[in-house]
Order: sequence, then C-alpha cells, then structure tokens
Amino acid sequence: MSDHSSIHDVAVVGGGPAGLAAAIAIAQSGAKVALIARRSAYADNRTTALLGESIDFLEALQVWPHCMDKAAALRVMRLIDDTGRLIRAPEVRFSCDEIGLDVFGYNIENRVLVSALEERAAALTSLTRFDDEAAAIVAQDDIVSVQLANGGALSARLVVGADGRHSLCREAAAITVQRRELRQAALTFNISHSRPHQNISTEFHTPQGPCVFVPLPGNRSSVVWVAEPKEADRLMALSDEELSDAAEVRSHSILGKMQVEPGRNRFLLAIEQPRQFANTRIALVGEAAHVLPPIGAQGLNMGLRDAADLAEVVRNALAAGEDPGSSSVLNRYASARRPDVMSRTFAIDIANRSLLSAFLPMQSLRAAGLHLIGSFGPLRRLAMREGLAPSWRPSPSAYAVTATRDVRSE
Repeated sequence: MSDHSSIHDVAVVGGGPAGLAAAIAIAQSGAKVALIARRSAYADNRTTALLGESIDFLEALQVWPHCMDKAAALRVMRLIDDTGRLIRAPEVRFSCDEIGLDVFGYNIENRVLVSALEERAAALTSLTRFDDEAAAIVAQDDIVSVQLANGGALSARLVVGADGRHSLCREAAAITVQRRELRQAALTFNISHSRPHQNISTEFHTPQGPCVFVPLPGNRSSVVWVAEPKEADRLMALSDEELSDAAEVRSHSILGKMQVEPGRNRFLLAIEQPRQFANTRIALVGEAAHVLPPIGAQGLNMGLRDAADLAEVVRNALAAGEDPGSSSVLNRYASARRPDVMSRTFAIDIANRSLLSAFLPMQSLRAAGLHLIGSFGPLRRLAMREGLAPSWRPSPSAYAVTATRDVRSE
C-alpha cells in the first residue's frame, strides 16, 4: 500500500458495485486511483437485472467473464395488469429477438457481482485500496483532502462520491438533494419454484405497485414486491411457508409451487435527485447521485452508466493534460449524465403514478398507452431499445478504456 500522504489523480469513496466499477474504469484509463472502502462480505442476497449496455461495460472492465456463469439470461419481459380495476391494460410482452438481440440482459446476485469487481480491482496496479472509511472530506481550490477513520489521510485532484444515499462526499461538495417519499415499500427475496421460468421476467401490476419475478439460474427467481408500507410489513412478518404461499398466489402459480429462500429485505421507496452531479472537485455516482424505486431495473444500470461516463471524461481530460477535478471537467460529466438521469427519473415516476392512480381517466390513459405499445410493433421496439439504454449515448466500446493490461495477474 502506498503512502497515505501521496496525491492521487482520483479517490473513490465507497465500495458498492457503482464505486468499484468507477474505480476500475478510471484506473484502466491510466489515472492513479485510490479506493476507500471496507473489505466486507456483501450483506444481503438482493439481485440486479443488468441490461445490455451494463454487460458491455463490465466486459470492458474484464469483470463479466468471472461472474456470467452465475447469472440468468433475460429474454422475455411480460407486463400483466393485475389491479382488478374496471379499466385494465392488456398484457404487454417484450421479446429480445424482436430487436435482434439474444438477451435483454442478465439477472445476478449483487454479492456475486461485487466479488468479481473486487477481484478485478485487486489486479490493477494503478489502483490502491484503503481498507477504511472516509471520516471527513475537505475540498480546496486545487486538491481534496480525505481523512480516514483510522487516522490516516490522503489527497486527490478529484473525489468520486460512491458512498450511497447518505453521502458524506455530497455533503462535502455542498450539493443539496430534492427528495420525495413515495409511501411505498419494497420487499425483496429469492424463491425456488417447481416450473422453469424459461428466462421470462414477469411483472404483475397491482394497485399498490409492481411485483416482479425475475429469473435466476436454475428453477429460481428473485422477487421485488412493491406495496404500501403496512402491507410490506405484513408480508415481511410472514413465515417462510406463508410467504411462499403468498408469492404463489400473487404470481397466479405461473411458476408452480414456490419456496422462499433464507434472507429477505424491506426498504422504503423514495425518489432523490441532487441539485448538481458534481461540484468543488467532487463527482457523484450511484445512489449518491440518484435514488429511484425498483421499477424498470434502472437503479444500478444508471450507476454503471455514471461510472462509464465519468471514466470517459477523466480519460479524455488526462489525455489532454487537464486537471481531472477542474470545473470544466466536472461540467462535462454533469452534462453527460443529466439527460439520462432526468429522463429516466421522470419516466419511472410517471409510470408509478399512473399505476397507483384510481382516477378513471388516468386508468384509461395508462391502458391505452400500454395497448398501443403492445400492438404497434415500431413503438414496442422503440420502447425496448430505449429501456435498455438511451439511444443518444455513444457505443459502449468507447468505455473500453486503455490500460487494460495494467494488472498484477491475469
């Protein structure tokens, strides 16, 4: 480990998937990177549906080959109106082969993904890992000082805040957040089932929110069940047998007999947007930069796009001899991220509001919109492509940053 007093090009604070991906991508760009994150086992069994561009990015980071065999392909996505309301939308079915793809993406347990990212991070000689936490961050005109919890310190020209929704980095950058509680909670757990899922992800729309069954390897699926907080509490308190029965009823037994696996999580939903994506030599990625409900599999996929865009901006800045923490560089990162984050947040918010609304005209509009998407091929294909990644973004090959041979071992 290098001297704590040395100056790094970039310091990344936070060791979740978005932080690890950002540290790896920036290190591969040729920057001298410090990663400040405790080494600890990932705490739960939540999963992420990684969509096409995220897979391409992880390929460029040399991470995906080390975890792809533990992921399940997503080839079909079904949306089913299970609200029981007077006006209901028809089922909408999206198939990857309709837009010339073998898969939309893959569903993987976060702990498996984090393990593969950790392995790659450890192999990069330009990345120094500090097994610690940031205790204080002070941004100055030409440098950012990071005090570590164990008493050490380091400095960097740019700090990447990947430290979650209660971000110390965001606070140090004096970036305020607009937050809106959704009066919904999500219950997440994994199940085994007697019938094969056939790589089909099925989302049931209920009056309280969506309940989605996403394939995992074998006859297993992950479940994200969005409901009112009291209902989520009730489900959380059920025994394994009772929750297994409840999930089977909610799924209309499409996957047969179900058995809940150990480990479940419940969390309140909100939408959070920062006023800025970067300020005073600090750039935000992941949940430090945006918090969304688990609808449309956008959360971590957006975090990985944060990492990819920031790495590209830093790579170009270094190649041009620029200071990676300068205001002009940070402005380029903010400009790259703002359209994606704002448009995705708006779309998810509208989709969620339309589902929850009991207002008949809103139900009619929602049903008509889904009917149009389901029945009109060009619109359906456009929705699929835009759901995977914004069409205006550059090719993921642009993220295959340069120093990919800078490793201790392959």
